[in-house]
Amino acid sequence: MLSVKNLNAGYGDVQVLWDLSFSIDEPKILAIVGSNGAGKTTLLRTISGVVKPKSGEIQFKGERIDGCSSHHIVQKGIIHVPEGRRLFPELTVDENLLMGAYARRKGKNLQKSLDEIYELFPRLGERKKQKAGSLSGGEQQMAAIARGLMGDPEILLIDEMSLGLAPLIVDSLVDVVSMIYERGSTVMLIEQDVQLALENSHYTYIMDTGRIVKEGESKKLLDDPEIKDIYLGVQ
Repeated sequence: MLSVKNLNAGYGDVQVLWDLSFSIDEPKILAIVGSNGAGKTTLLRTISGVVKPKSGEIQFKGERIDGCSSHHIVQKGIIHVPEGRRLFPELTVDENLLMGAYARRKGKNLQKSLDEIYELFPRLGERKKQKAGSLSGGEQQMAAIARGLMGDPEILLIDEMSLGLAPLIVDSLVDVVSMIYERGSTVMLIEQDVQLALENSHYTYIMDTGRIVKEGESKKLLDDPEIKDIYLGVQ
């Protein structure tokens, strides 16, 4: 489905990703964890076309997309929910979600899609006529993910889903991610809470200084002594 080979990327003269390779062969919940500055956000930005790679290849369903525009990549079915939510605060929740459908690949009725999204996010349905800027932080994160889903993604990239949110809100977002996967999409999560990521994903890549330094099934990594010591604070 998605293949990344020998990817090198960065900003200007500053290289962030170094010969990074991985592949996703079937729908799953995939976590990417690591310390600040490890290159996690740059990886998502490069996959989604915001950052152009210096070298290497990114293929989606057999087609190279590393030279494509973000708009083209969205049309192919890869949608990025960036850190910081980036909603239009003066538009209503309804209007923000409709913005996410501008490049959708299928001709599904927009109202039907909205209804399905509000089934996933009933709290947003209650606030659909409110301006997005009036929502709480958790509600704004829900709206950002919902807007991404309006584009009908095959792969949804979510950067720092739980950052700054109350545990109850995080629990509800975790449930939504599971439902997105059950509907047949892959979810790629960058998550600062390593335990949360490992407990709620199928496979995890651990990054450090722009490289993947460890990977494996998430449940097995939870029991890895090195992971417990470095990332979970358990000895």
